[in-house]
Amino acid sequence: MKYEVKQLLPPTCGQVLCSTIVASPVVHDGRGLVEVQASSKLETSRLHTSVFKLLLTCQTYCFNKTDLTFMKAAIIDRYGSSEVLQIKEVAKPQIESDQMLVKVHASSINPIDWKIRKGLLKNRSGSEFPMFLGYDVSGEVVEVGDRVNRFQPGVSIYARLDQSTGGAYAEYVAVSQRVAAAKPNNMTHEEAATVPLAAMTALQALENKGNIAAGQKVLINGASGGVGIFAVQIAKVLKAEVTAVCSGSNVEMVKSLGADRVIDYKEQDFTEDNVEYDIVFDVVGNRTPPECKSVMKPDGVYITTQPTADDQLKEWKQKLMPNQKAEVIMLQSNTKDLVYLTRQIEAGKIKTVIDRTYPLSEIADAHAYSETEHAAGKIAIAIN
Repeated sequence: MKYEVKQLLPPTCGQVLCSTIVASPVVHDGRGLVEVQASSKLETSRLHTSVFKLLLTCQTYCFNKTDLTFMKAAIIDRYGSSEVLQIKEVAKPQIESDQMLVKVHASSINPIDWKIRKGLLKNRSGSEFPMFLGYDVSGEVVEVGDRVNRFQPGVSIYARLDQSTGGAYAEYVAVSQRVAAAKPNNMTHEEAATVPLAAMTALQALENKGNIAAGQKVLINGASGGVGIFAVQIAKVLKAEVTAVCSGSNVEMVKSLGADRVIDYKEQDFTEDNVEYDIVFDVVGNRTPPECKSVMKPDGVYITTQPTADDQLKEWKQKLMPNQKAEVIMLQSNTKDLVYLTRQIEAGKIKTVIDRTYPLSEIADAHAYSETEHAAGKIAIAIN
C-alpha cells in the first residue's frame, strides 16, 4: 500500500505511522513515497486512521492516495466552543466483520454532543484528536461485513452509534448491526435520525429504571426537549397518566403529544404540586431528588439523565423516604428497543418534533442553537 505525497514526506512521518501500527513495516524511499505493508483488514483500518490523524495534525503534507476514498465529516482537533467544529475531507471508515458501511442521510444534535465538544465529559471522550462527533444516524447500507446477517446493501437503517464519541456527522459511518434497526417506513431520514438516542433514553428510563405500569402517574420535567417529547408519548403508549412540565410557549405542542396535564414552569413550581407521582422523570436535571420528595409517592422513583457521582447519589437517597428511589439513566444502544420504537412509530403512536434542520456545513450553528437549551423537540442535520 503506497501513499504518494505532493511534497516530500520526511522519514519521521513514516516513523509516526509505524509507531501506531504494530507489525506494519514503513519504508520511505526519500523521493516522496511511503510504502506500508498491512497484514490484515483490521491493520489496514488502523493504517487509514493513522494516516488521516497525521494529515490533520501535519497539514503541510498533502497525500494523494489512490487506494482510499474520501468523505466530508465534522471533526474537532481540540475542545472548545462551537467554532472548533470543522468540515474536513477524511477517509471513509473501514468496516469490521460485524459492521456495515452506511451512507448517512441525516443525523441529529443531542446535548451530549456539545458537552463532549466543550470537554465536559473527558472521562468518556478522552483527549485523542481529531475527534468525530454525533451519535444518531439514518441512512443507507452500502457494504456489510462478513458476520452481518440482518442487513443487506440498499436497506435503510437508523441507529445510535456505540462508539465512545460517535461519528455520525459524516457522509459515511461504520455501524454495528447490534445497534441498528430498519428505518421506520413512515419517516424521512431527517425524522428518523432524531429518534434513536432521545427515544431510547426515554424508553429505558421509564421501563428499566421506573418500572412503569398502566395507570401510574408520571411527571416529566423538560417535556418539550428531545428526550421529553418521546417520554410523554412512550408513557402514554404504556397507559400512564402524564403530567408534563415545560415553558408556556410549548404547552400546546406537548398537549398534542398526549400529555394529560401541562405545567408551565414559569407559572408554577412542580415540586409544590398537590399530586403524588409514581415516577418523576427529570429530563432537564435541574431538580434534585430531595426537592422532588414531596411530590413522589412513598414508593416513587426519581430518574435523571444527568451523570451523577456515586457519593452525590448516595447522599440524595439518604434524604428520601425509605422506599423512594433515585436513579440515573445511562443509555445502552440496542436493536430490541429500536425495533419496539419502529413499531410504535409505524402504528402512528409515536412521532418526532423537529425544531430546526441544518445542513452538515452549518453544524457549528446547530450546536450553538442546541446549547441555548430552548429547542422545542429535536434539531436535525441533513447530510446526503
